[in-house]
Amino acid sequence: MRKPNTLKKRLKQGEAVFGPWCVLPSSAVANITAAAGMDFIIIDMEHGPASFETAEDMVRAMESEGCCPLVRVGDRTESTILRALDIGAHGVIAPHVESGADAQDVVSFVKYWPLGTRGFSPYTRAGGYGGGDITAHADRENQETLTAVILEGKAGLANLEAILSVSELDLVYIGAYDLSQAMGMPGQVGRPEIKSEMERCIRIIRDAGVAAGGYVAKNRDDMRWMLDIGMQFITYLPDVTVIFKAFEDGVKQFRDALEKR
Repeated sequence: MRKPNTLKKRLKQGEAVFGPWCVLPSSAVANITAAAGMDFIIIDMEHGPASFETAEDMVRAMESEGCCPLVRVGDRTESTILRALDIGAHGVIAPHVESGADAQDVVSFVKYWPLGTRGFSPYTRAGGYGGGDITAHADRENQETLTAVILEGKAGLANLEAILSVSELDLVYIGAYDLSQAMGMPGQVGRPEIKSEMERCIRIIRDAGVAAGGYVAKNRDDMRWMLDIGMQFITYLPDVTVIFKAFEDGVKQFRDALEKR
């Protein structure tokens, strides 16, 4: 049975939270990452190879360490969002949202009646497997499930105000790398033009009373900048990059030691 979602409450209270993207389809890696003290971890099912079966084990591994499991779904279809929630994820992050209508569809697929059209089955991990108090389950899911969208291109940014007008939307995440590509500077997320556009968007999001996220923090300076411009949802490097950088550094130290013998 899914544990209570404290992340959504913390964001509503204005707190800043921190967590990485998880690309590796591994409950062991998810558990280790959560044990490090992360507030949340995003299982990336858009760019990562995890199946829903593996993702469910990853959700359990995160919850066991008091970490909030979120899923970036591979698409915004009703069935994909439903499966991510039924395995017990505390929320979904929907990609490539470009309009208010797109955002409204996401909210509708996340929420049960009367807020949405989410398909109902009490015989899932989210539902507690055995049925139980169906009304209480639906009410709790509607209150606690985090609904987030990612804006990744010019259309989403142009329709930001319309997207923010959708009720029950908890988090808007600006995809910095996709933004850089849309602005003709692919991958150059540190460019002043990209950062300036990020800051503009974050102000609009926060003024609408919605939590804002975006960018991927690589170091303390990035984190400070993100906090200074009002981001609450601070994402860290993906698990694969952290592992790669750690081993790459080990190799460099070894080769340096060889040279200095």
